[in-house]
Amino acid sequence: MSKLYLVTGPPGVGKSTVVSNVVLKLKSAGVIVGGCTASETRSGGARTGFDVTDLTSGRKGMLASVDSKFGPRVGRYRVNLTDLASVAAGGLEAATHSSELIVIDEVGPMELVSPDFRRAVRKCVASGKPVLAVVHERLDDDLLNELRAGAEQIFALTVENRDDASDSLASVLLAAAGGPKV
Repeated sequence: MSKLYLVTGPPGVGKSTVVSNVVLKLKSAGVIVGGCTASETRSGGARTGFDVTDLTSGRKGMLASVDSKFGPRVGRYRVNLTDLASVAAGGLEAATHSSELIVIDEVGPMELVSPDFRRAVRKCVASGKPVLAVVHERLDDDLLNELRAGAEQIFALTVENRDDASDSLASVLLAAAGGPKV
């Protein structure tokens, strides 16, 4: 069983930004980081969707879009199950073999509609490697409840603590991943 470190907080508080900063800090310390991250896509100042990136290969895909006509609807977005399976779930599965730390940004409503993604998250948890995951703050879901119940530590981000969160989280995860590599 892996040690789980969860980041949660309200929408827009900076969860993905903190995770990106932590990934950079850990990579510069020599830690092999794998998994997946999500980022917003914008057009004309408005959010139009989300992309997903496999941290190991750098491969990108579309997680969800307001312009898509296919896939399950979550809010105003349509989820791209194909890219969610191949890029996100595929990146998570690869990370269980090739990484020292697994990052999952995010386990939220869009990602949870994919059985492939759910399976990949469970495989990460069973891998024995430390896992940093962003989890939706309030959503009640069996997988999210399992993650929360098994968490070593839950970092609840707020506007007040988010600026210091990257350093403290990076320290905890660096220790969990075996310290700096020289």
